[in-house]
Amino acid sequence: MTLSKGCVLCHQGAKMVLFVTGRCHRSCWYCPLSSDRKGKDVVFANERRIKDPTQIIKEAETMSALGTGVTGGEPLLCIDRVVGYCRLLKEHFGKEHQIHLYTAKAPDNDELCALKGYVDEIRLHPPRECWETILESDFIRSAQRARELGFDIGIEVPALPGLEHLAPALPYLDFLNINELEWGETNADEMRRQGFELADGMHNAIKGARAWAESLCRNEKVHWCASSFKDSVQLRERLKRIAKNTARPFDEITNEGTIVYGVLELETGTSAVCADLCRQELGEEGYSICGNHIETAWWLLAKAAESLPGNKYIIERYPNKGMVVEVTPL
Repeated sequence: MTLSKGCVLCHQGAKMVLFVTGRCHRSCWYCPLSSDRKGKDVVFANERRIKDPTQIIKEAETMSALGTGVTGGEPLLCIDRVVGYCRLLKEHFGKEHQIHLYTAKAPDNDELCALKGYVDEIRLHPPRECWETILESDFIRSAQRARELGFDIGIEVPALPGLEHLAPALPYLDFLNINELEWGETNADEMRRQGFELADGMHNAIKGARAWAESLCRNEKVHWCASSFKDSVQLRERLKRIAKNTARPFDEITNEGTIVYGVLELETGTSAVCADLCRQELGEEGYSICGNHIETAWWLLAKAAESLPGNKYIIERYPNKGMVVEVTPL
């Protein structure tokens, strides 16, 4: 099996995810997009809401991104936006910054020409209803033209019954990615109506999805992308890259890419004493006074907890002021 260039970088956690719009011309029942994005014309770089294009560059720099995956919704509904963002990324990071684009459209010649030079790899998502007649679809004609223009071209679909119907398309593609079907907040009702069940209580994967892809996965062009891989490996490696670039001297980076630090909520008149303790133990860069609390190494706070006034707890969170994972009182 040979991975596409975009997938290689995803495995390394080196791809920024650029969500360019939640608008879409299709209504696929299995779409796992969250309610805060689905149908909404919003832009995110990784998990950060974007208001200005320069924020995209900042987010890519934060994780030392080697490439970008453009997704939605349907990115080609705002193709000028896509081209503008991709041009910005290529101009800032160089043409070697690998960009792949996901689309549920079959890009026509004008759209492909507009993307040329800015997008390196196109991942087509033919809807389930056209799999049986894939060779007669516009997706194959689009794939052929994309290859002529120099794009790496593939199909990327969720694991559903009937995947074997895509086998005739393989000669026209560089790769075919199958994503493990996932249960989400916006598709849960339809999943139940279809009779699907979760494979286990740990992930969002659907029971039986791997078996539907088994025969197709024997082809060297086909890659299976497990839900657990996205949750544990891909995200973890991306978080590690961000943590390496943004962690403070006293933050501890975990094996999962989260950061851990201690928080001391100050009582009136104690800020000077607490700051002196941190300075003595860790030096000038060993703590940070943040309004009415001090942030410092969790182990220092745990060691001195009994002698310090105020509330004390340990925080684990995603790096760069990301989501809080756990709060442990001391």
